[in-house]
Amino acid sequence: MLNKCFTGKAGYVLGFIASYALVGLALWIQTRYQLNPCPLCISQRMVFMGLGLLFLLGAFIPPQAACKRTVAGLLVLTALGGAGVALRHWWLQAHRDSIIADCGVGFDYMFENFPLQKALTLVFRGTGDCAAIDWTFLGLSLPQLALLAYLGLAAYALYLTKK
Repeated sequence: MLNKCFTGKAGYVLGFIASYALVGLALWIQTRYQLNPCPLCISQRMVFMGLGLLFLLGAFIPPQAACKRTVAGLLVLTALGGAGVALRHWWLQAHRDSIIADCGVGFDYMFENFPLQKALTLVFRGTGDCAAIDWTFLGLSLPQLALLAYLGLAAYALYLTKK
């Protein structure tokens, strides 16, 4: 019975729910502790939402081997991209003493006032906000927890293709 929950369409729906639950958890932490997300936090949330949509897509496509592998490939690549953003965010936190503590411009401002390439460069460069460690759980910061979640979701996507 439990195996049915983690495979097939139900498994993909579970991946969708997990992805969006992580975004919901981030929003709850943000509002509960009155934290302002940095551009990298927002980027990680967008990747989780993208993963959720890919999991949802996986639930509705035919279960042929080629389709399953394609969706799994997209899921793994997206999760690894998110892991890369989380690693960059973690690196900024680890080197916060050498980073200027200026908050910089906001995420909305960047995309409204700069060309897309410049805005993306600014987002991934990070700001002083990104270097701050405002909240931890079990000694892990939010980017570290996000990294674990991305790797877990990538592994789960691979698991879904084997079942």
